Amino acid sequence: MTNAPPDDRELRESDHGTSLLSDALVPGPLVRRMLLIVLIAVALAGILAAWIVSRASAHEVHDRLLRHQTDEVELVARLLASKIEQSQKVLGTVASGITPDMLKSPSLLEWMMQQGLPALRFFDGVEIARTDGQLVLNMQGGKVEPGSGVDPDERDILLRTVVQGKPLVSGVIGETASDARVMFTLPLVSEDAQVMGAVGGLLRLQSQGLLPHSLTLPARDDSRLIVFTSDGVILSHPQLPRVTGDVRSEPGLGPVFERWQSEHKPINTGRGDTINESDYLVSMAGVPLPQWWVARVTESGALLTPLVGAQRRSWWAAAAAVGIVTVMALAMLVWVASPLTRLHRRAQGILMSDPVTADAHPASAESELLTDALDHLEAQKQHHGHQAEFSRLQLQGILEQAPTGIVITRNETLELISQQASLLLGYARPELEGQSVRMLLAGESQADNIAQEMQDGTTKRGVYEGEIALRRKDGSLLWARVVGRMAWDRRSALVAVWVLEDITSARNERQKPGWGTSHDVLTGLPNRATFLERLRALVRKRSEQHAQRDVDAAEEQGTALLHVDLDHFTLVNDRLGHETGDMQLRQFANLLDELIRPVGWVARLGGDEFAVVLPNCSAARAEMIAEHVRASVEEWEFVFDGEATQTTVSIGIVAAPPDLDDVTPWLRAADMACYYAKRAGRNQVMLREIADKAISA
Repeated sequence: MTNAPPDDRELRESDHGTSLLSDALVPGPLVRRMLLIVLIAVALAGILAAWIVSRASAHEVHDRLLRHQTDEVELVARLLASKIEQSQKVLGTVASGITPDMLKSPSLLEWMMQQGLPALRFFDGVEIARTDGQLVLNMQGGKVEPGSGVDPDERDILLRTVVQGKPLVSGVIGETASDARVMFTLPLVSEDAQVMGAVGGLLRLQSQGLLPHSLTLPARDDSRLIVFTSDGVILSHPQLPRVTGDVRSEPGLGPVFERWQSEHKPINTGRGDTINESDYLVSMAGVPLPQWWVARVTESGALLTPLVGAQRRSWWAAAAAVGIVTVMALAMLVWVASPLTRLHRRAQGILMSDPVTADAHPASAESELLTDALDHLEAQKQHHGHQAEFSRLQLQGILEQAPTGIVITRNETLELISQQASLLLGYARPELEGQSVRMLLAGESQADNIAQEMQDGTTKRGVYEGEIALRRKDGSLLWARVVGRMAWDRRSALVAVWVLEDITSARNERQKPGWGTSHDVLTGLPNRATFLERLRALVRKRSEQHAQRDVDAAEEQGTALLHVDLDHFTLVNDRLGHETGDMQLRQFANLLDELIRPVGWVARLGGDEFAVVLPNCSAARAEMIAEHVRASVEEWEFVFDGEATQTTVSIGIVAAPPDLDDVTPWLRAADMACYYAKRAGRNQVMLREIADKAISA
């Protein structure tokens, strides 16, 4: 018997199944358009970000280079000013040793100079003239020379010093760079304030005392450091033949000098300025006393060459980053859209398997999927209403069996109450459901404040915990520790889940006379004495267990001690007062107790110091808990009088060794660990051993 050939429908279903298998991972048209949009957006964002960063970096580097060049000429100008001042002081030393009798007796003056004043060695030459213009001494290179050999320019500046009665600095004297020199003069003044002559000191331009050739270093082909006079005579140049030349012929610098000269630009000590001139950057600073200029001339292209290379590298880095981000974004989008892709393919299979809808719904029509989904949701709406009521009954059943008091509210309206909460409050559950929360509060006037505190607590820390006075049905007072969380539902209603714990007995215990001796009155935590007593008991118990071999050392997790200290707490007392400081300590103690209560217990040692004991806790887990405490405190804001203050803590951790038999070294090690956490910059966690050897920070 032969098999009958398959009909058209079977062939179509077989082909369709094969197509679905091959296209199972291919996104639909909507997802493909989303991928294309993401690709374009990431590429454009990357290019724009790279362009902005590149331009900002280029401007920053360019400005930094300009500031560096300006600072350089300012530094050289100050150096020259100090050299001029030093030269004047040295010359003043020479002048102070000359008396009127010496000027009248050239032989006596010559004898005195021959004795070799140390100041004379500073100058290449020293010349002294009287008020009548007669040159009484000409000493060159330490030797006395005839007065007839004095350069007329040198004689002229000596006479001008006598006439004007004030110090002078000459221009460049000499025709060649090797012979060029500058003369410094001072008037010789008698005891009755009369000018009796002038003394002059000569320095060669290239001497170490004035403008050595090394001043132009570092030598670069693209930059020149030039010193010149206000008349344009070059005093120092990287190219020695250019010395005594005219600065107006210097490329880039000449036009700037002529413009500043025409504008009568004042010469200020150490004040630099940088100007763009054609293809050059010209930085200039003045030396006022000799009326000199210091200039750095740099070719703009050479200055910006490093920027071009840096920009090219940044563009390559940006392109690589854009590529990586694009691939990651596409991969994440494909992963996020994979459920939509699978849903689209499944809908295609369903529609194509039906001959009636196969031609009406093309395989790529994702809009059909959305339409069918909406129709399905509409059909399920009624069913969901019944399901919601069923879920509510299930939740109520769970609350009936809950061992703690649980209250669920919506917009301050009691919605669901557990059986245990009903027993605590003395009401039947139907009497409370649908009523306002305010009916349970003992003080109606405080209702708004309590509601705001609850909302603020859950907003800032995700959970609210506090002690609230409630009124039972019979009128008696119930003190409850309330822990609650709030969230907004889809209908913008504020839903809150509250867990109630009866602490009436605990509060009554606080009123007993002996409570104050074992607890800190300000924070309600165990005080230092109680802490030491409990800690010693813990150590004794551990020692007994080890002595009796009841504890396997390989399985024992140990006990950790944390020393917690508020950072900069004294500033709060000094700035806001001790009352505010006490308020911060109370709130901090509540926060710390709230964080530690599930895993250990807290005590106040005194001031802003607290101790935390973590039983059955390894050093590694203690460090994780301490880091969680540190981060939680850093996120916590202490609010007083509308002003929020950030608080940080330094925490020292020490795990008790198995052979510990005394709490003193344990406490000292924890205190030192906290001390080292503060030394490391505060807001730190430091793990140490009792042997005072740091093992982690």
